[in-house]
Amino acid sequence: MNQLATAAKSDRATDNSRQFLVFSLGSEEYGIEITRVQEIKSLAHVAPIPNAPEYVKGVLNLRGTIIPIVDLRLRFSMPPRAYDRFTVIIVVAVEEKQVGLVVDCVSDVLDIAVDDIDDSPPLADDLDVSWFCGVGKPDARLVFLLDVFHLIRTKVVSDSERLTRCSN
Repeated sequence: MNQLATAAKSDRATDNSRQFLVFSLGSEEYGIEITRVQEIKSLAHVAPIPNAPEYVKGVLNLRGTIIPIVDLRLRFSMPPRAYDRFTVIIVVAVEEKQVGLVVDCVSDVLDIAVDDIDDSPPLADDLDVSWFCGVGKPDARLVFLLDVFHLIRTKVVSDSERLTRCSN
């Protein structure tokens, strides 16, 4: 799976398109800009952190670096499901931190034309959609595009920094 992200990084999107790693949570598709993706790992043992938010599954030792692992289903208030052979961890970079995102499965890398990306749809005033950067519409599909910086930096990294402060 790591080869998928590496191959996608070497292919450059044109000025009129952007590349996204597409993954599923249930029947919905989501995309993360490929430049944020460090690697894709099969599910590994995650050490739980006491008193962490439910969506922070714990931490993982990734080649000597301790990274927080977030279950995106729980982060998005979706019902949990049992992990299976398709469940993977997408390791993303946010500033100088790495975070692992647990997703149901990775499907592909898409070049999405800038013209095929709409702003996030207006929703209820009290609903926080700051972690969406748009909706891609390639080939009549709907792919919710995530702003990893806002998704992770605003809550997860600050929580994990607080919970793992002693280890630094």
